[in-house]
Amino acid sequence: MPLSENTKGALLMTASMAAFTVNDAFMKLLAADLPLFQAIFLRGVGTTLFLVGLTLWFGQMRLSASRRDWGLMLVRAVSEMFGAFFFISALFHMDFANLSAILQALPLVVTLAGALFLGESVGWRRMAAILIGFAGVMLIVRPGPDGFTLDAIYGLATVLCVTVRDIVSRMMSPAVPSLMVAAVSALGVTLFAGAGSAFETWAPVTLPIALKLLGAMVFVFGGYLFSVSAMRVGDLAFVAPFRYTSLIVALVVGALVFGTFPDWLTLSGAAIVVATGLFTLYRERLTRRATLASTAPRHPET
Repeated sequence: MPLSENTKGALLMTASMAAFTVNDAFMKLLAADLPLFQAIFLRGVGTTLFLVGLTLWFGQMRLSASRRDWGLMLVRAVSEMFGAFFFISALFHMDFANLSAILQALPLVVTLAGALFLGESVGWRRMAAILIGFAGVMLIVRPGPDGFTLDAIYGLATVLCVTVRDIVSRMMSPAVPSLMVAAVSALGVTLFAGAGSAFETWAPVTLPIALKLLGAMVFVFGGYLFSVSAMRVGDLAFVAPFRYTSLIVALVVGALVFGTFPDWLTLSGAAIVVATGLFTLYRERLTRRATLASTAPRHPET
């Protein structure tokens, strides 16, 4: 029996989240071997070549894009640069699953930013879900001398950078291909990391280190491929919630690879964030259906 478009999209999104999470695990394993910027730069070289190759392969390089779109791509690339810096910095020092739990707040923050900066409608139910979700984030980072560390701040800064990235992406013309946007951002991150690595003492890349880098590259490639494919099939409102499977993968990887498991407060906060995020997506789906129903042409009775 053939799979429905929604099922294909859900499977692709789940595969994308798993691939990105395993890539993160390889990058964390490199923390003991390579300086921060060197690790980002070496991975970025492979990622950039891959994305540029894909963009050219599918004929999606649009150098004639408008000045406005190029400006937005530049802003997106800068957001991606700082997001990568904050995320990898936190990843090198923070518990793997705890950082993943913080990042689950992304859909909520993006929804709020869409209301504030793009004028998107957010009713009181979704606003309440966002506020409750932030309470869940506070359970994870636990403000105070023991819980609110610099790495937790870096995790929250990652959420803000990725939110800017996603909001800017929505402002771009639909004529700008997604692969080209991803390639420009990857190039920006690689150049940024290359400049930063010039001020570091590079570590030698041994065979075990090279294999870890290769693993990171392979899985980040898979993450990009599956993510792009997931966005092309199925209903977005159905597919999007499967982003939360990254937390499950992070819990499993954290326990098996790093021997860590979050405490009950972190798990409770993550559960609240995921539940409110799913509710937000559910309300968005209902709102879209109501809008489509109200704008549908009415046929006269016969």
